[in-house]
Amino acid sequence: MSFSSVNWFAVVVCVLVSMISGSLWYNPKTFYPVWRKGIGTPEKAEPGSANMSMVWGLTVFSSFVQAVAMALMVNAMGGLMGGTNLMTGAGTGFMLWLGFVAPTYLVNKLFAGQSLKIWAIEVGNHLVNFVLFGAILGAWR
Repeated sequence: MSFSSVNWFAVVVCVLVSMISGSLWYNPKTFYPVWRKGIGTPEKAEPGSANMSMVWGLTVFSSFVQAVAMALMVNAMGGLMGGTNLMTGAGTGFMLWLGFVAPTYLVNKLFAGQSLKIWAIEVGNHLVNFVLFGAILGAWR
C-alpha cells in the first residue's frame, strides 16, 4: 500500500459526496427529525451550535481520512480480486462498513441506551458513503 496509488482528486470528490449525502440524509424532510428526537435533542436546539467551525472542520477532516483509507483498501482489495473497478470498490466499501462501522455503532448505541432506529439512521448514512466512496475510488483510477 502506497499513498502514490491514491487518486487525490477522487478523494476530494468523495469528501464532497459525503457532505452532500449527509445534508440530504439529515435533512429536516428526511431523517433529521426522527434522529433528533431519538437522541433526545430538544426541538429548538441546533446540534453542535457551540462551535460550528470546529464541527464542520472535523467533519470534513474525518471524511477526508475515511476517503484516503478507503482508497488504500480499494487498491489493495482490487489487487487481490483481479482488478480495481467500480464493483470491487463498492464491494470493498460495503465489507468495511459491514465489518467495522455497523457493529461498532451497534455496540455504542446499545451501551448508550439508544434505539436500533437511531443505529439504523446513523449507519445507513455511513453505508451510503462507504459504498459510494468505494465505487468512486474503484472506478476512477
